[in-house]
Amino acid sequence: MGDVESVMTGHDPDVLHHADLDARMVRAVRGIKLLGMVSWPIEVQYSFLARWGRGDASLPEVEYPVHDFSETRRELAAIVDEADPDHPLGHYVAESALSWSLAAELLEAIGTPKVTEFSIRLFGHPDAPLPGNGPTTCEAARHFIDIANELDPELLAPSEQVSISATALQLQLQSDLDDFFNGRVIDVVLDPHLIAKAAAGATRIRLRSGAAFSDYDRHQLLEHEAFVHSLTALNGRAQPLLPSMALSSPRTTATQEGLATFAEQITGSIDIERMKRVSLRIEAVAHALDGANFIDVFRYFLDAGQQPPESFASAQRVFRGVPLTGGFFGKFYIFKAALESKLYWLTILGLLNSAVGAYYYLRILVVMYMHEPGEAAEASEPLTPGLRIALLLPALGTLFLGIFPTWVLDFAGKYSAIVK
Repeated sequence: MGDVESVMTGHDPDVLHHADLDARMVRAVRGIKLLGMVSWPIEVQYSFLARWGRGDASLPEVEYPVHDFSETRRELAAIVDEADPDHPLGHYVAESALSWSLAAELLEAIGTPKVTEFSIRLFGHPDAPLPGNGPTTCEAARHFIDIANELDPELLAPSEQVSISATALQLQLQSDLDDFFNGRVIDVVLDPHLIAKAAAGATRIRLRSGAAFSDYDRHQLLEHEAFVHSLTALNGRAQPLLPSMALSSPRTTATQEGLATFAEQITGSIDIERMKRVSLRIEAVAHALDGANFIDVFRYFLDAGQQPPESFASAQRVFRGVPLTGGFFGKFYIFKAALESKLYWLTILGLLNSAVGAYYYLRILVVMYMHEPGEAAEASEPLTPGLRIALLLPALGTLFLGIFPTWVLDFAGKYSAIVK
């Protein structure tokens, strides 16, 4: 405490004011554990894979607790109001507080479609262009997937084909880290409840018990988790004026993950299969936003060559915190975009159309499952040419959209500016 007080002494009042706001922010957000609060227990994976093995393709069963961060959000709003936006520290504190407030709203909406809106505001959209007028994130992901599909059988190193147990990797990583720090600073532990293969904090790296790793994984974990995520947190803890530097602020997630992946790249630790896995996740997020449900995304990873446990873990990354049924997302964002463009008549028309469609769908379900079977119906009359065309055109449209979704989405994106 004396060291902090000595550092604080001698700073101008503006610095001390914003340091106090930063300390208030750290206290306010102590209960916000974004990743931990949306993660699923490992039992969900075991149950789903057991059903899947029996041919039961039902959705995972996930329940989320109800959170109320209203007091936290009020305190964060007060911090933003008291911060000076023209001062560098005031700008930093205000932007950080706003991102934590969004994270709090996201957790309050957990399990609902609204989580997707907050997630996009915090972490971006797969269709957003990369800096420098580059391709979209999704287009870049497809580029790497295509390269991997073409070249990975030839480029797969022998070391990548040799499995390393979680226990062996734990011993190797622990030795590497102890040598780097010249002592025990970061503990490497096994966690049987972890769905992801690995996760890192400031002083602990967890590995999933029973998972199989490769030698590439060892180097990637060192560069990505230890030397970026853990060291960033440790460095932040050494910051005497701004304790929030030690937190994984939502506003820095994209930068942190970008730095960690770049660290893999420049050290030669990343391999083509790793690039493919990351790229597949980006495409999977895009599929979910387009309406795919959990089963669709799980099958997408299976078709890409992943084993069922890894496919589940990858799909879980996409759907944690949001409804698993999909479908609603596409319609939800269509209505949202129409409202933001002040096309109220189009929104009302779409809602009425959905209501009419729901009536007919529900009527079919009621007749199929809630009525006793009657006498055999008489043979129906042959369909008229008009009815044949009315049935054929939607069927062809559905097939076209299913076979050529990219073309349709690109066409819609190209002309969406006209609607706006």
